[in-house]
Formats: sequence, C-alpha cells, structure tokens
Amino acid sequence: MHSNSQDSAPSPSERAGERNELYPIFLKLHQLNLLIVGGGNVGLEKLSFMLKSSPNANVEVVAPKFLPELEALAQNHPSVKLTYKKFNRWMLRKRNMVIACTDDLEVNKRIYDLCRKRYLICNIADTPPLCDYYLGGIVTKGNVKIAISTNGKSPTTAKRLREFFEEIIPDDINSMVENLNEYRKTLKGNFQEKVDKMNEITEALKNKQ
Repeated sequence: MHSNSQDSAPSPSERAGERNELYPIFLKLHQLNLLIVGGGNVGLEKLSFMLKSSPNANVEVVAPKFLPELEALAQNHPSVKLTYKKFNRWMLRKRNMVIACTDDLEVNKRIYDLCRKRYLICNIADTPPLCDYYLGGIVTKGNVKIAISTNGKSPTTAKRLREFFEEIIPDDINSMVENLNEYRKTLKGNFQEKVDKMNEITEALKNKQ
C-alpha cells in the first residue's frame, strides 16, 4: 500500500516547524490495569471520559474521599474499584497506566517521578510536561473510533473537532464496516491482492465526498 503524495506533503504549520509527534494507539483497557489517583472533580472527569469510551475499563481509583458523583459512576461499572486511602508507592505495583489528578502538586509530581522509575506511563492532569500520554477527543460510531489530539495545547479545539466529526460521520457507518469485514473474509489471494481489492471497493467513498 503506497501513500498518496498529497497525504505526505507538509502542512503550513509543519513547514513552520510545528508538528504533533504523538503516536496514537487504541488500548484494550479491559485487559490492562489502570490507576487513577484523585477523587475530586478532575478524577471524575478523567474516569467519566475513560468509561464513556471503554465501559469495561479495569480501573482502581485511590483517594481519601470521593465526590458522590464519582461514587455513583463507579457503582454502575463493576470493573471500577474505589480505594479510600491516601496514595502510597506500593499502589503502583502491577499497573500499566497511571493518572494523577490530586489537588496537591507535590503529590502529583512524586507520583510522576515514581512512575518514571518503574517505566510506567503516567498522565499528570493539566500538566503537559509531566505527561507520557494525553487523553484526546474521541468520536465513536459502532466499530469506528477516531481519536483527536491537539498535542496538549487546546482541549477545547479537540472538543469542537469531536462535535464536528460526530455530526458529519453517518450513524450507519458501522453497517458499512461490518459488511466490508464480511466481504474481506471471502477474498482469495495474497495480502496485497486483498488490499488492492478493498481499496478498489472503498474508492467510491472518497469519490462520493
């Protein structure tokens, strides 16, 4: 599969030296072990955002106390565990990802430093220099999912782009994906031949736009 020369052309912002170098991946959070430290408004926001996209995410949230809304959210998701304790470093054992969103900057920085020593990827809320990853805007239509990042510079822009894509992407796109998946299973030949055939079929989508 070859890239279109227009797709690889640098944008004006790239020519000016600006470029988003983040690498997007889609994580199976129900198979990972995630820790969120903080039970306030930001903790509620992070957990809500995560569960909206991955309702069965395996998450433990740690804090001395929690907002009632966060407790109610956890009650509706069996995969979420609330631990009513202050953070200690032993809580980082057997984790894959960490989010720290307490109202104590020193605690957040300590969590980040401990994660770095353990090669754990960590996100310190509202502190881009102390983030190994960002939680971007997400559009979901059945099996189709689009992640949007502004490189940590403008969450509001990511939100508006999410609303835009939610509006223009048809709700029945999932039916198309399912049908193409079934058709792909019937194709014969090597990998490149299958790719060429699928490209030929889906070319109509680009022409339609």
